[in-house]
Amino acid sequence: MSINAKVQGDLRKIVSRARRNTLGDLLDRTKDRMPDKFAIAYNNKRLTFSELDDLVNQTAQSFLSDGMKKGDMVTVMSKNSLDFVVVNFALARIGAVMIPINYMLTREDIRYILEHAEVNGLIASEEYAQVLDQSAVSLEIRHRYLMDVTKDYAGELSSWIALSKAREGQPAEFVDVEMDDDDLAHVLYTSGTESRPKGVMLTHKSIISEYVSTIIDAKMETTDVAIHALPLYHSAQLHVFLGPSVYVGSSGIVLGAASPELILKTIEEEKATQLFCPPTVWIALLRHSDFDKRDLSSLKKCYYGAAIMPMEVIKELTKRLPNAKLWNCYGQTEVAPLVTVLQPEDQLTKLGSAGTPILNVQTKIFDENDNEVPRGEIGEIVHRTPHAMKGYLHDPDKTAEAFRNGWFHSGDLGVMDEEGYITIVDRKKDMINTGGVNVSSREVEEAIYQLEGVSEVAVISIPDAYWIEAVTAIIVLKDGAKLMEEDVIQFCKEHLSKFKIPKYIDFTKELPKNPSGKVLKRSLRDQYEGLSQE
Repeated sequence: MSINAKVQGDLRKIVSRARRNTLGDLLDRTKDRMPDKFAIAYNNKRLTFSELDDLVNQTAQSFLSDGMKKGDMVTVMSKNSLDFVVVNFALARIGAVMIPINYMLTREDIRYILEHAEVNGLIASEEYAQVLDQSAVSLEIRHRYLMDVTKDYAGELSSWIALSKAREGQPAEFVDVEMDDDDLAHVLYTSGTESRPKGVMLTHKSIISEYVSTIIDAKMETTDVAIHALPLYHSAQLHVFLGPSVYVGSSGIVLGAASPELILKTIEEEKATQLFCPPTVWIALLRHSDFDKRDLSSLKKCYYGAAIMPMEVIKELTKRLPNAKLWNCYGQTEVAPLVTVLQPEDQLTKLGSAGTPILNVQTKIFDENDNEVPRGEIGEIVHRTPHAMKGYLHDPDKTAEAFRNGWFHSGDLGVMDEEGYITIVDRKKDMINTGGVNVSSREVEEAIYQLEGVSEVAVISIPDAYWIEAVTAIIVLKDGAKLMEEDVIQFCKEHLSKFKIPKYIDFTKELPKNPSGKVLKRSLRDQYEGLSQE
């Protein structure tokens, strides 16, 4: 290399470092702006931004001293905890790739993810360490860390080291590893609507672009006190709420579980101003006996998303939380994940809409030939945005299909009105083709939610000899409510076209859900598959 070329290379590096914007840099900047501000709480531990940053640096230093390096693929499997937050930023500081895993997955799915991502590091809470060991037998695992145990841990997991012990005595200086904004930061595996989950590759640029859009359009402020109750392995809680909260410098309360009783108690005790829940959790909060006993007046910002919120529930929330404003947040993992928001002022005039594209997002509605459809017509929702993933890990074919013609194809069906507001019609997979006509499961659900006594409902298709796919409603009743199948059928006859009326109805005590509160319709379809033959 000539001297001139070397000088130019060095110049590129120092300029790149000055301009860099990664997840590791994000916390460092917030710490410099407000070192003594309350940043995060978990159980009885509360940290300022300076204390959180020190803990992240010590953890990152311990990873480096153990030989972990930029580009290493590291799985994290744990329920919510302070260590989860710390590990998220510590891995980003050294350029390792974090792969959070849904702790409700089967061992086979976990094994598939570990092998597919070719992981070489495992970080887990004690309850999940053994299943990771058993799922990683074919891999060369060089790093094993236990979260949320004391440094004197002496359990049966002899090959694992307590994270608290590993970082003991490590320096708290910033770890400065050379990396680029568009380097891989996270691989988030989709929840598996297909036979195998897909690894969504998100770069630092993708994630931080989404944070900026979220802060602007979700009106996040330094003065917020946010509750982080939903699982942090999921992109909604991690990248729409925790990350932007740290970026803007607001305070966060991490809860170990999305227990309605715990959430309501924490709102009152911490004077929380901000809460995100999917529809099922909002419904559980509304139905809990503590809802009207706790002082919830501090709650000013209520966000819902991850699934379609029934309009009747939106009306009830508006009535029972008069001091709060509502935001509807729509997106998916592949776009880091937020793309549209329905603002509080639009909740009544655009009830049921997912809102308009946020700051860094361009959205259109395409037909099956990838042509834009006229306003008011149904088509697939597509996006252009720097939020978008880099692609699916080790899957160029699916990546090409998702990004065909230069747009990311969401797989969701929607309609855009003349003012640019988008309404989600359904996931393609949740459209029911019954007797040769399409029925939106959401439309049937919205109708049934209006029926007095209904707490939750999921509408699915089941195989049927005559209809091919039969519209089927699975209903959870409110406490003390009594409804018969014929009551539901009669109500639907008054509110729905004949071909949309459920052919089968069943009442159950609860709907199957993942830890993020999303109803598992695939599980319901499997459970009720033989109903039409009974």
